[in-house]
Amino acid sequence: MTEIDRAHGAMAANDEDDIARLRFYERLAESEVFLLLEKEAEGDRITPATFEVEDQSYVLIFDREARMSEFYGKDIAPYAALSGRAMAQMLEGQNMGMALNMGVAPSAMLIPAEAVDWLAQTLGRDPEEVEGQITELTPPRGLPDSLLQALDRKLATAAGLAVEAYLCGVTYEGGGRGHMLAFVGTIEGAEAALTAAVNEALVFSGIDAGMLDVAHLEGGDPVSERIAKVGLRFDLPTPQMPSQPGANPGMDPAKPPKLH
Repeated sequence: MTEIDRAHGAMAANDEDDIARLRFYERLAESEVFLLLEKEAEGDRITPATFEVEDQSYVLIFDREARMSEFYGKDIAPYAALSGRAMAQMLEGQNMGMALNMGVAPSAMLIPAEAVDWLAQTLGRDPEEVEGQITELTPPRGLPDSLLQALDRKLATAAGLAVEAYLCGVTYEGGGRGHMLAFVGTIEGAEAALTAAVNEALVFSGIDAGMLDVAHLEGGDPVSERIAKVGLRFDLPTPQMPSQPGANPGMDPAKPPKLH
């Protein structure tokens, strides 16, 4: 039983549970998936294996290489390995759905093109940049557990991008109030990725019109010390030693595959 199997099972158990549906798509976006190809990749260009259901084309993806081999009927199959996030973004606008784990797992399902486009657009939302003078920092209050859990899950995937993060209440000059997640010790160039991760946590927590400010601070400065005294702390995992990217398209995030 994989994480995608469990998320799919929770979603299938109650069609009216929007949170379970969001959790499934969150899990799909964060998982590595294996895309079955018609033939071996040519450089960074790939030709996915597809099939048609009621005039809708689907690519075949699997959350385990063994499941792909079981479906393919041979131990070795041409494939590209990439994240579900990259998969959705690659397929956006192509009028193509995703067939997940067909015939080989309890999570087998057809994800239509409109759902693929929704996922890609959701993951691609750009946060707004704002400026404001902070007048008061307080402990966080009144935030739903679903958001705290979503932040915890999302920050668990941000190993090595910052040292720690603190969630606190904030009051701005002029009386505006809200909440802020402050990252301390963010590595250079990781600010956008962390801010996007927080934005995704808001979306997948199911909070309508939710807002959360994000700040990036240096360790040891007065503001970070103040936040540490009142904020809810999140420890970011220590990164593992990076592995050498594989030869299959999609393994190297700097070189995403291109569809034929």
